Amino acid sequence: MSGSSLVTGHLSLTAKAVDPRFQDRERQPGLDLLRALAIIVVVVYHAGIMGFPMPHRVDRWGWIGVDLFFVLSGYLIGGQLLAPLARNRTIHLKRFFARRALRIMPAYFVVLAIYIFLPSWREYPNMYPWWKFLVSVQNIGLHGGTAFSHAWSLAVEDQFYLALPFILLFVNRVPRAAIIVPFLIFFGGILLRTFLAWQNPAEDFGVSFRAFQAWIYYPTWTRLDPLVLGVALAVIEKFRPQWWGRLMDFAIWFWLPALALIAFALWLGEGDYLSVPAAIWQFPLLAFGFAGLLVCVVSPRSILSRAKIPGAAFIASIAYSAYLVQKLAIHFAWQFYSSHNIAPSSTQALIGVEISVYVVATILFFAIERPFLNLRKRIAPRSSHE
Repeated sequence: MSGSSLVTGHLSLTAKAVDPRFQDRERQPGLDLLRALAIIVVVVYHAGIMGFPMPHRVDRWGWIGVDLFFVLSGYLIGGQLLAPLARNRTIHLKRFFARRALRIMPAYFVVLAIYIFLPSWREYPNMYPWWKFLVSVQNIGLHGGTAFSHAWSLAVEDQFYLALPFILLFVNRVPRAAIIVPFLIFFGGILLRTFLAWQNPAEDFGVSFRAFQAWIYYPTWTRLDPLVLGVALAVIEKFRPQWWGRLMDFAIWFWLPALALIAFALWLGEGDYLSVPAAIWQFPLLAFGFAGLLVCVVSPRSILSRAKIPGAAFIASIAYSAYLVQKLAIHFAWQFYSSHNIAPSSTQALIGVEISVYVVATILFFAIERPFLNLRKRIAPRSSHE
C-alpha cells in the first residue's frame, strides 16, 4: 500500500529547491513553509540570547522550532524507510546510511573544523571535547553557554536514525510491536522526565534549570516525542491509507486544536521559574501540536498545500546550512554592530543579523552541500520505492 499521491517524492529534512534531486519530483509548499518557519524562529531565538533583544521578548519562544524540525524529520525520513516495507520489500540499510551520511556530514564537518581550528571565530570561548562532535554524542551531559552547542539536536537525530531502521525491521517482523514500541518510547519519555524533574528541584521553586538542560532538554531519551509522532504519521500514511485519507479530509478542523496545544505548552513555560509540569508536558504537547499542523499543511483541503509563498522554498532549501552556521553568523554580526556603534535592538540590526545568517548559509549550501548531494545522487541514488 503506497498511501496518498499527495506525498509522492518525500523530501529530506532540508529539501533543496535548487537541488537537482528534486527537479523531477513534486514539491510540497506546505512542508517548505513549516521548514522555513522552523529555521526562522530558531535563528530568532539564538539571536535573542546572543545580544539582539527582540520586541516584547518574542525570541524566548523560538526554541520550539527544533521540535517542529523533529516532527518534520520523523515524518519525512520515517516515510522513506517505511515505503519499501509497505510494498513487502526490505530496507536497504547500506543505501540509507550512505545517503544520510552524504546529506549530513560534509557541511557539518566543515563547520566543526571551523569551531575546532579557528577558536577566535566561536560565539563562546569554551567548547565541549571535539571527539563528542565527531561521534555525535555532544548532547550528552550538555549545558548551554558553550560553542556549537546548538548541534545537540543533530546528535538527537543522528542517534534516532541510527536505531530507527532496525526498530522498523523488528516491528515489521513482529506486528504486535507496532503499538508497543512507540507507546513505550513516548510514555517512557514522560515517565523519565517526571522522575528527573522531581529529582532535580531548584532552590526556590520548580526544577533546577541547569539540571533540566543536562538531564531533560538535551538528551535523546527525553526528546523523542516529536520524532515518534512524525514517524507515526508516516506509518498511517503508508500502511493505513484510508485513515490517512480521513485525516486529510478533516485536517481543516485541526488548525485550532493544534495551535491551542502549542499555545498551552508555551504558557506552561511562562514565569520566573521552570515548573515541574512544564518540564514534563511541554514536549509532548508541542509534538501533538506540530503533528497537527503538519497534517493541515499537507492536506489538499488546505490552501497551504498548494500556495507557494515567495522565499519559503529557498529558505527551506538552505535550512540545514543555516542551522549549522547561525551562531557563527550572529556572533560576527554582533561584533560588526558593536564596532560601528549600531544598537543591537534597532530594526536594521535585527533585519541585518537574520540576513547575514542566510547569506552565510547560502554560501555553505552551494560550496559544500550541493556538490555532495550531486555525489549522493550518483553513488547512492534514491530507490524507486521511496
